[in-house]
Amino acid sequence: MSTASDSHSVVTRNLTKRFGKFVAVDNVSLEVRRGEIFGFLGPNGAGKSTTIRILCGLLTPTEGTATVAGHDVARDPERVKLSIGYMSQKFSLYDDLTVEENIDFFSGIYGVPEERREARKTYALELSALAERRATLTGLLPGGYKQRLALGCAILHEPPVLFLDEPTSGVDPIARRDFWDLIYQLSERGITIFVTTHYMDEAEYCHRLALMYRGAMIALGTPAELKRDLGGFALLQLEVDDLAGTINALEREVGIEDVAVFGSGLHIRVKGDLDARPAIRRRLREAGIEVRLLEPIEASMEDVFVGLIEAEERKR
Repeated sequence: MSTASDSHSVVTRNLTKRFGKFVAVDNVSLEVRRGEIFGFLGPNGAGKSTTIRILCGLLTPTEGTATVAGHDVARDPERVKLSIGYMSQKFSLYDDLTVEENIDFFSGIYGVPEERREARKTYALELSALAERRATLTGLLPGGYKQRLALGCAILHEPPVLFLDEPTSGVDPIARRDFWDLIYQLSERGITIFVTTHYMDEAEYCHRLALMYRGAMIALGTPAELKRDLGGFALLQLEVDDLAGTINALEREVGIEDVAVFGSGLHIRVKGDLDARPAIRRRLREAGIEVRLLEPIEASMEDVFVGLIEAEERKR
């Protein structure tokens, strides 16, 4: 029986998973709308993979509930598996089969009806831009085309929900951008995309993001919302010649929460209600360091990611 509203494809309520005394997923509640591109971020060991395994019907939660495409992951995991597509960071197709043979194989694995297989094969070939290379051994394809083919195979059975686990890992920036164009196309067709990524620029492409840390969800919102609410902090960009000397000089300055190398300059996180620029200029002048540039900037997703995790660490 469906327990999710028609507008939500993934719903969790107080989702918890323990392995002995270790809490891998800690009281996670979220709702993912139909057709939404939902980013799931966090460092290694944060609980992302365990959560996804639960949502894919591969693990039973210790406490709480989760529904995917309206099916309860604990009571009806087989229906969940039929309702999802999954693509991992490790290329999952067979290198010694041709493009077409891989599509035929996964059509059978996913139970695509005989009368739909030719149409779905055509769709997968067009999606992956491999119609003219259908007889090519998959192992000979460039990385970007392999990922496109894997995506095409993952949706052969037309699932309403697609889980992508680090889908662009190891491919070049142009191939990554092309792959995200495909994700947008699927989203526009109403397919819900649940994606993990370590690329912070890719996080910007998601409609909403959740940040996991030590099993708990510590932030949830659109990229713009998370950047605007940087935990009550503001961000400054500083350009100087002596990066190391600057970091040492500002280490104990009142109001400065963090100084980090970013590109060829520094990003300084300060309390949001404090204009720290006069104090920074004065302190660096005392240290004999010339300031070339010091101005407020909008936080990047990398700044948000680091800032939120450091804020959690200070609570412990």
